[in-house]
Amino acid sequence: MDVLAFRDYCLSLPLTEECTPFDETTLVYKVGGKMYAYADMENFGRVAVKCDPDEAVSLREEYPDVTPAWHSSKKHWNDIRTTGDLPDAFIRAQIRNSYLLVLRQNVTPKSLREEILAYVGEHGLPE
Repeated sequence: MDVLAFRDYCLSLPLTEECTPFDETTLVYKVGGKMYAYADMENFGRVAVKCDPDEAVSLREEYPDVTPAWHSSKKHWNDIRTTGDLPDAFIRAQIRNSYLLVLRQNVTPKSLREEILAYVGEHGLPE
């Protein structure tokens, strides 16, 4: 996966916002104002995604290209190497899982969360 494919996929998820709050090269993707993925545009070698803590550990044990996120909570965030052996479909699935996790657990107020979930339910998510 390259940075353009990463960007295109994140932006294909409903109501995703793109911003660069940390510096000029770190792309951050949010839903409902909450971050679900980020990566460096210039040194695109990994993607950080939010993950259930138990699943995060399981993925790290199973895949050498999945490690604790460098600049985030090691409990809740994984880095996924984009230059390794993992297929793009796996990376997209982790981004999608992160999006849904953040949407279901972090987006507030509840009315906004329910509105976005209803939209996702009607339109689905891209594979």
